[in-house]
Amino acid sequence: MDKFEKLTGIAAPMPLVNIDTDMIIPKVFLKSIQRTGFGVNLFDEMRYTRDGAEIADFVLNKPQYRSTEILVAGDNFGCGSSREHAPWAIADFGIKCVISTSFADIFFNNCFKNGILPIVLPQEQVDVLMADAEKGENARMTVDLEAQEITTSDGEVISFEVDSFKKHCLLEGLDDIGLTMEKAAAIDTFEAAAAQARPWV
Repeated sequence: MDKFEKLTGIAAPMPLVNIDTDMIIPKVFLKSIQRTGFGVNLFDEMRYTRDGAEIADFVLNKPQYRSTEILVAGDNFGCGSSREHAPWAIADFGIKCVISTSFADIFFNNCFKNGILPIVLPQEQVDVLMADAEKGENARMTVDLEAQEITTSDGEVISFEVDSFKKHCLLEGLDDIGLTMEKAAAIDTFEAAAAQARPWV
């Protein structure tokens, strides 16, 4: 998993509330357990017509938002089913940070496991960031995880809270496997001792 330290990028406004995981990646595309290949179908039913043509007025189809790395979203983002494909699709598209007033718990935790920083802020601060995102590709936003600060294109700084352990994992690029591998030496020592104590196992 890539490290998340400091991100400066285009932010896209998506004020719709209750965006669920089936809207993020419809169930028809859940045909793989690989983490890649889902970005093209992110928000599929909102991005494309039934014959596969792009819907021009959907935010991520607009030229200024095609390289979006930050999503400023409405309340209760990621609700619905617990599918991990939802953060896979977001990450595969290139979005590394989602900002909202609230997230569904399972989606929220799955984001951290897939290198995405979900940030919870009060409505008035999300409104400020939403307005900044609406300025388009020239209004770049900076998210500094180490400092726990978001800086708007106008230089306004907004602080955010994040769990210290989850912050550590993102800063170091550690998913569940990476966390386990940090303890590889201790695991090897335990296995060697166990093999000597119980050679019949």
